[in-house]
Amino acid sequence: MVNGCRIERGTQCPGADLSGANLSRADLSWMDLRGANFEGAYIEGANLGDADLSSANLWGANLGGANLSRADLWGANLGGANLFGANLRGADL
Repeated sequence: MVNGCRIERGTQCPGADLSGANLSRADLSWMDLRGANFEGAYIEGANLGDADLSSANLWGANLGGANLSRADLWGANLGGANLFGANLRGADL
């Protein structure tokens, strides 16, 4: 649990404050994270497949090697984010 958000597949946490959180290798697939704040979060190698990250703030987040396949990233702020090796197949950018 991070700031009231249960970190597990399919959880609903729209608007959650996950800034600076260490979510490396976490399973965030199918989660509703619309408008969540991930500023500076460490999400390396995490599974975000099919997650709703629309309008999320991912500024400066480390998403290296993360699975973002089929994730909804519409309107997300990816400024300064590390996406090296991330899987973006089918993601809605």
